[in-house]
Amino acid sequence: MAIGPAAAGAFSVERVTFQSGGVQIVGDLYLPEEVGQEGPVPAVIVTGAWMTIKEQMPAIYAREMASRGIAALAFDFRSWGESGGEPRSVEDPVAKSEDIVAAAEFLAGHPEIRADAIGGLGVCASAAYMVHAAVHSGVIKSLGFVAPGLSTPEIIETNVGGAEAVAALIETSRAAAAELEETGRNTLVPAASLTDHRAIMFGVPYYTEPDRGLVPEWDNTFNPISWEAWLGFDPQPFAPLLRQPLFVVHSEAAAIPQGTHQFIAAMESEAGQLWLEGVEQFDFYDRPGPVTVASDALARHFAATLQ
Repeated sequence: MAIGPAAAGAFSVERVTFQSGGVQIVGDLYLPEEVGQEGPVPAVIVTGAWMTIKEQMPAIYAREMASRGIAALAFDFRSWGESGGEPRSVEDPVAKSEDIVAAAEFLAGHPEIRADAIGGLGVCASAAYMVHAAVHSGVIKSLGFVAPGLSTPEIIETNVGGAEAVAALIETSRAAAAELEETGRNTLVPAASLTDHRAIMFGVPYYTEPDRGLVPEWDNTFNPISWEAWLGFDPQPFAPLLRQPLFVVHSEAAAIPQGTHQFIAAMESEAGQLWLEGVEQFDFYDRPGPVTVASDALARHFAATLQ
């Protein structure tokens, strides 16, 4: 497993399971050494980019939080990694937000965790799912985002190649759903590759590098049935509904910063922000410099808001 930087504080890791939507979810709960010495501690749920599992960037930031005295839960969403759920490798924003709510409720019942001090740390696309979860769950008290993917329909349309490309992907999704219903077969495609042009992320770094995101635990697949739900999910309308304090670490050189600016502008409360110069999207996933800076900022935010 490719694991990046962590600060000096000691922590342990507890394998945990809980239910979401009738499916068993598997996670790793990172517990700081303060547990057992000072009683229950605050905790954050850590989620990563689309198509990822707990051993990728969620493990990085969970370790960083635990080393700074904040418990952290990294888990596999339903149909991903070690968690149950069929069909596999489905990127469904609403289902993933439901899993985040279930994770928060699990933490609230854990004896080592303060039920009134649970936050969410979302990286990339899952920041949008975290917004949806927080709007629908009073258990989540604070949010922190790293290079969030807070898209808009216009941004998505531009990124995938226009309205016709969006329509084609939706048709692909519906065809995959029909095939599954009629035959029971569901054909997966590579999530990332340097050689297979079917890959959703062809030639993309991090995901194609064994010493970074291409970890052994990741099966590197994507279900085309995902497209309709993923393309139709818009986190922007939830911005004025968000009541939890939010802190964002981002860069104008990373992915879709304009979506984050639009989201924050629509919030009714002020969000904390730290914009780093020249840091690209994948650098936030595991590079020591950006990870440490982001983790320090978010740990301060959670320490202040999860009192």
